[in-house]
Amino acid sequence: MGTDLHAPLGRNRKTGSRRPGVLRLGRIAASLCLFAIGGFSLYTAFRGDGLERSKPPAAEQPATPPSQPRPPTSAANQAPDGMPRAEPRSGANVEQMVTGDGSVVTKYSPRPRDGSGPVLVDAMQIGQDPRMAAQPNEALLEETPLGRLPIVGPDGRRPMDQYARPSSGARGVRIAIVVSGLGLSQTGTQRAIADLPEEITFAFAASGNSLQRWMQEARRGGHEILLQVPLEPFDYPANDPGPETLLTTKPAARNIENLHKAMGEITNYTGVMNYLGGRFLSDPAAMEPVMRDIGKRGLLFLDDGTSAQSKTATVAKGTELPYAFADLQLDGQLDINAILKKLDELERIARKNGQAIGVASAFDESVDAIAKWSEEAAMRGIEIVGVAALSNDPRNP
Repeated sequence: MGTDLHAPLGRNRKTGSRRPGVLRLGRIAASLCLFAIGGFSLYTAFRGDGLERSKPPAAEQPATPPSQPRPPTSAANQAPDGMPRAEPRSGANVEQMVTGDGSVVTKYSPRPRDGSGPVLVDAMQIGQDPRMAAQPNEALLEETPLGRLPIVGPDGRRPMDQYARPSSGARGVRIAIVVSGLGLSQTGTQRAIADLPEEITFAFAASGNSLQRWMQEARRGGHEILLQVPLEPFDYPANDPGPETLLTTKPAARNIENLHKAMGEITNYTGVMNYLGGRFLSDPAAMEPVMRDIGKRGLLFLDDGTSAQSKTATVAKGTELPYAFADLQLDGQLDINAILKKLDELERIARKNGQAIGVASAFDESVDAIAKWSEEAAMRGIEIVGVAALSNDPRNP
C-alpha cells in the first residue's frame, strides 16, 4: 500500500494513534513546565529572605512623582514642532532591591504620563543624540533683537554640556585639536569638514559666510564647535580683526552688544574662542563684563594662548567662567612636516600633563597634517576629545 500523503501530522496513518516521538516530546515539555513552576515557587518562597527593598537614589527616582501632575508645557520644554519634552523616567516607576550578596536589582514598570498626545523623550544630558546634533535644543535659546542667543535651560542644562562631544571618561592621555577660521573660506571649510575626523573641534568665525549651513554639516559629522569672536589686538587698527570687534575703548554695553551679534550667527556651540585679541585679553576691566556674560549663558571660553599678557585665568576664576588655554599653535609654519612635528610636541605635553590643546587654522597643510596624525594617535593610546572635556569648569572642579 502506498503512503497516505493526507494522513494527519503526528499520527499513525493506519490506527490514528499518536506517534511515540510526539508523545516523548509532550512529556518533555510537560516536565519543563513543572520545573519552571517549581523554580518560581522556590523564588517566591525565599524572596523575603534574599531581597529587601531599598530606596532608589536620587538619580534613579522618577523625574515627576506619580501622584503629581506634570508641569504645564511651555516654550522652554517644547520641541521645535510644539511637541512637549519629557525626561526619560517620566513614564516609569523605578524601584530598586538589594539581594543577599549586595547586588542591586533595578525594576522598571510603566506608568502613564499626564496629558495626551506624543511627547519627545529627551534622554541626553551630556552631549547630543547624533541624529539631532544639527538641531538646537530650543530650551537653551532665547529670542532677542540680535538673534537667538544661548542660555542655561530651566533644568540647569548648559549649552556647553548639551553640545559637547562625549568622551570615554577613561584615564589616559587626552588631546583636543581645534581647527579655527571656518566659514571664512568656503573651499577650506568644506575640505576641513570632509577630511578631518569627527574628534576634531571646529571654530567658526562670526564674520564667515553660510555659517548655519556649515555648522549643521559639522554637527552631523560629529564635531564639537566653538564660535570665534573678534577681539582687539595690540596693533589695532593696523591689524583689524573685522567689523564689530570688541575694543578696550568701547563701553561694556557696546562690547556685549557686539558679542551678542556674533553669538546670534549660529547655534549649537559649546563656547567662545578669541580671534586675535592680545590687547583686549590683557585688560581685565574690559574683559570682566564680557566673560561674565559668556559664563552666564552656559558657555566656555577658549584662549588660543598667543598672548603672553592674557588675564583670562584671573578673570575667569572671578566670574566662575569655564575656560581653557591652548598649549600650542600648530601651524605657525605652513609646512606639513613642521605641523606634524608640532603635533608630536603636543603629544609630549599631553603625556607629561595628562592633557593638551592644540590650535590650527583651516589651511590645506594643516588639515592634511592633522588628518594624518590623528589616524595614528589612537594606536599610541591617545584619546582625541572636544575642548569642553578639557575645560576648567567650576561646576566640576
